[in-house]
Amino acid sequence: MDRLTTLMDRFQLAVRAARPGQANLIALADSGGAPVRIRYCTKGAMEGADPGTVMWAAQVEWSGLSNPFLAALPPVVDYDITSNAEAQGLVRLMQEEAEGQHCGAQSVINRLGEVLMVRLLRNQIQKGATEPGLLAGLADPRLSRAIVAMHDHPGKLWTNADLAQQAGLSLSRFAELFAAEVGETPIGYLRRWRLILAHQDLTRGDRVEAVARRYAYTSPEGFTRAFRKAYGLAPVSVRSSAA
Repeated sequence: MDRLTTLMDRFQLAVRAARPGQANLIALADSGGAPVRIRYCTKGAMEGADPGTVMWAAQVEWSGLSNPFLAALPPVVDYDITSNAEAQGLVRLMQEEAEGQHCGAQSVINRLGEVLMVRLLRNQIQKGATEPGLLAGLADPRLSRAIVAMHDHPGKLWTNADLAQQAGLSLSRFAELFAAEVGETPIGYLRRWRLILAHQDLTRGDRVEAVARRYAYTSPEGFTRAFRKAYGLAPVSVRSSAA
């Protein structure tokens, strides 16, 4: 079970070198210059970091508010890498690329940054969350199996009983725990996930009828009603804008 790959594939990550005042991802060093912490501001540019401790700074784009995982993260994520030699090595490589201005540096920074962000996000899942949301659900080993199943197979005709079986829980316990940890019903989350993916597909120019079938809507009309309720406009309008 992979809790991050579908999210990383669906919401493309881009990491670019930036000035500290414009960055939302920074690497901090100790007094000896060794990397000790990564700080990621999920809601905007970083504020209040001591410029003297910043090894490098970057701007991360990860599909903004349409990304349910990003929306579930706290405003500031701190990742302690004091004892993590591999993460420290990534930080040093990114610093060398940012300062060296070598040919292809931005491409290298983007790829190394993606690896570093995956490690940061893994760490955040392991730490869990104090507030209901997707992060809390993915942190629970039982609920995460059901959530990953929905993420990986959004067009399947899931029922609450199917998802409870994925989680290895009774139907009543699954529904209770999911609502408490994620903050909505399992089918409510599935509908929202489908509509997020549908919006992406329409933005690429996919046909409304095909998108409706892809995400288990029985008719284009039913899909249009659900989409309009979620986004305030018809799916054909999104597709037309993309065209």
